[in-house]
Amino acid sequence: MESLIPVLAAVATLVVGIIIVMLVTGSSRGGDDAGGREEKGSKDRDALLKAANKKLSQNPRDAESLNTIGDIYFREESWDRAMKTYAILIEIGGAGVNEYEANLRYAISAQKLGMTEEAYKGFTIAHTLQIDSFEVNYNLGAIEFDRKNYDKTVQFLSQARKIDPEHPPTLRLLGHALFRLKKPKDAMSFIRKAIDLAPDDKESLYTLGECYYEANQTDQALRIFGHLRADPLMGPNACLNSGNINMEKGQIDKALQDFEIGLKHQNIKQETLTELRYKLAACYLRQNDIGKAMPLLKQIRLENSNYKDVAVLISRYQELNANQNLQMYIMAPSADFVALCRKVVMNYYPRAKIKITNISVNKNEWADILAEVDTARWQDVIMFRFIRSQGAVGELIVRDFHSHLKDVKAGKGVCITAGNYTEEAKRYTEARLIDLIEKDRFTVLLNSIDAKQPGKK
Repeated sequence: MESLIPVLAAVATLVVGIIIVMLVTGSSRGGDDAGGREEKGSKDRDALLKAANKKLSQNPRDAESLNTIGDIYFREESWDRAMKTYAILIEIGGAGVNEYEANLRYAISAQKLGMTEEAYKGFTIAHTLQIDSFEVNYNLGAIEFDRKNYDKTVQFLSQARKIDPEHPPTLRLLGHALFRLKKPKDAMSFIRKAIDLAPDDKESLYTLGECYYEANQTDQALRIFGHLRADPLMGPNACLNSGNINMEKGQIDKALQDFEIGLKHQNIKQETLTELRYKLAACYLRQNDIGKAMPLLKQIRLENSNYKDVAVLISRYQELNANQNLQMYIMAPSADFVALCRKVVMNYYPRAKIKITNISVNKNEWADILAEVDTARWQDVIMFRFIRSQGAVGELIVRDFHSHLKDVKAGKGVCITAGNYTEEAKRYTEARLIDLIEKDRFTVLLNSIDAKQPGKK
């Protein structure tokens, strides 16, 4: 038995050696086979093209050969050749031609070449041949979206979604189309799903914010727009929307920050840039900071002289910026406005003794001041109405003032505005004891107050 051990050991060693050789050889042959398959595939492709072209030289409408050539070019993404080949197959039609596949591949090739009209034609014919094709419905929906035909977009993409409910581009375009159809609540669910499947889709996140805004869910909208403020592409518009919401909420400081961040971005679209400047100027005006608002408004006028009411704002606030009393009259808080009106009353009649007996304020529109006036020649009770407007004051306000004069038994009324009066208002006061003071005369009164203040020259 012991004599057999060396023999068995030698046999085992021989067997292991054979296995190793087989593995190495097999591996080498495997590589040769892969290279051989690739070479064989290339030879087969060339052989197929050669055979097909030979048949076509004898019969240019040979469907089998055209199918072979079309399939090769389509798989190789040689779109121009594939499109031409499938165009011939579509023209031939009949037996041997899969019309659905020919139109579909023709359309895809045209789409890859940027030939949208031809692609749409191919997809449309393919749709009539196979209405439940995901690829056809999706592509038709995408083209209709680019054409802004959102009703048709929803129609095609809804059909595509039935076939593939989790396709992110379908959900995305469907949500965007519904938003453009003013259906924000319907759009939300699709856009949220699309974002879940493609979290880096910032444009869809921005549109979701718009959906929340349109649905009056402003807190959710603010969170999204705030998140996107720093994004290089979506940031400027996100800042604009965030600022608009904060302005509506009366949070002017936050709105200012939004618009300022928006203007720090590079390569902003001109339309967005102009609107950011306009809204920032509006915020400054709300804070009575005319000095910061005016350069923004003038920049807008320089680039677009007809933009909204910029020309009117410049005309109105340029004068206010130069006349602090007039600025206070129009823009200051109610207490400062009333204090200024008191000064005007006390200086209205030179060398007269004036005693103010009552002050009433109607919201932030006007103030009525009742005063006893004693001069060297006459004594009377005078009612002053100060109207906070730079526009035209109509007859209704003057009628109301006249009625108030009767209630307080005033002998005369003085109605003052930083704007002017309509012809109807002026006619109404012709036979009544009411003086109408317009902007030019009122500016003189304001300047006279400055001249009489201590330290004024």
